[in-house]
Amino acid sequence: MSDRLTAVRRALADASADRVVECLAEIVAKEYAVSELDLLLVDYRLAALLPLLDGAPVTRPGDPAWRCFDHQSEVNAGHVTYLPVTARGERIGVLRHSPTPATAEDRAELAEIATLLAHELQAAQAGTDRYAVASRTRRLTLAAEMQWELLPGRCRVEPSFSLAGQLEPAYAVRGDSFDWAEYDGRLFVTVLNGMGDGMNAALLTSLAVHALRNARRAGLSLADQAALADQAIFSQHRGDAHVEALLLELNVASGELQIVDTGSPRMMILRDGEVIDQPLESQFPLGMFESSDFETRTVQLRTADRLFVVSDGVSEAVGHSGRYGEAALHRFLRRTGPMAPLQAVRSLLGDLRVFVSADLEDDAVAVCLDWTRPGQ
Repeated sequence: MSDRLTAVRRALADASADRVVECLAEIVAKEYAVSELDLLLVDYRLAALLPLLDGAPVTRPGDPAWRCFDHQSEVNAGHVTYLPVTARGERIGVLRHSPTPATAEDRAELAEIATLLAHELQAAQAGTDRYAVASRTRRLTLAAEMQWELLPGRCRVEPSFSLAGQLEPAYAVRGDSFDWAEYDGRLFVTVLNGMGDGMNAALLTSLAVHALRNARRAGLSLADQAALADQAIFSQHRGDAHVEALLLELNVASGELQIVDTGSPRMMILRDGEVIDQPLESQFPLGMFESSDFETRTVQLRTADRLFVVSDGVSEAVGHSGRYGEAALHRFLRRTGPMAPLQAVRSLLGDLRVFVSADLEDDAVAVCLDWTRPGQ
């Protein structure tokens, strides 16, 4: 690591949680003669890049900042350079700076600094509200605040898989959510739909997520994870409230996918340009009865398969011309083939908003998983 990179790393580590970007601007100006620098944070809806320090939101598709965000690569526009601010696949935003350095070495080091910034921001967010507030175009409902705080992230990229998820309506989501974790060669993904509205739905989904995490971290099988969450929800609500969920466990080396289906989220595979519905045997929703037994089904993925999981708020969304429906859903999913998973879920839910011509009335969640095998 060069002396300049070491100086930047030290400055970022020493910065107070709410002044990371200002400290970065100062040290980069000194070491790289960059006179202007700002962080553009992506908003909750994935529809705007919001400058932290100064300037107007960037919302126009095709803008250099959005090209950088979408393609995850450096973009130069005149004397201004845009760099992706991303940590382990989690896309936080874009670093905008000027002037563009003259040497390839300087440009490469600034790209590395953008990644260092992403990791530092992830650590700093635990100690300040500044970046969460700056990522909003309007106030979140209390239920939405709870749901976003519950998420593990919005995107994850590893050598063997790429994964992304998104919630709508982003600023007022209630009972829909998702969760994931990677451990010991396995990837666990859960998509949930808690019954009810507002805070009741958010509290119910939060209980389900924490019960499933508790069971997963205790090393229980997928079916037993569902059983423990089922018991936790029933003991709290005595059958008056339940959660529909799809639990997945992927062996990231072999592509073997274990599934427990307890309700509405539906699963499809995009394979060789065609959408293949995966009809699953729906079992009782979590918390409906005092004691339920859950069975696991196994599906074998192929290299380059793309897995979509969507809640019923997607296909059942209603616009002026009727329901969005399965045909439109399949047609749009086929178009996502060249897109990265985050672009795919962002585009799908954006298409849904256009279809209904407003914010969605019902919650909608979309999760996209590409399995690529290690080293491919």
